[in-house]
Amino acid sequence: MAFAADRIMFEIYRETTYSGRYRVVYFTELNDHNRETEINRALAGEHFYDGFITSLRQNEAKAIIEATVAQLNEGKTVAPQTLTEALAPYTP
Repeated sequence: MAFAADRIMFEIYRETTYSGRYRVVYFTELNDHNRETEINRALAGEHFYDGFITSLRQNEAKAIIEATVAQLNEGKTVAPQTLTEALAPYTP
């Protein structure tokens, strides 16, 4: 059983202002300095995908997430189910 500290909550969203680019925010890694700003940006954006990854293999999972965000920003279509399948080994 994974403890809350063993997982990282994230969301991929599309900015609805300015650039319209896709971004990812790792909520459980935010600190007091940037927490409110990042949460407000995510809430104002258009939701694409959210979930949890394990902190144990977070670098590998983050590489998959970042690659997905890059593909979306290049105009490629990525189905959320594809991301779910790619992240399956890294989810609690």
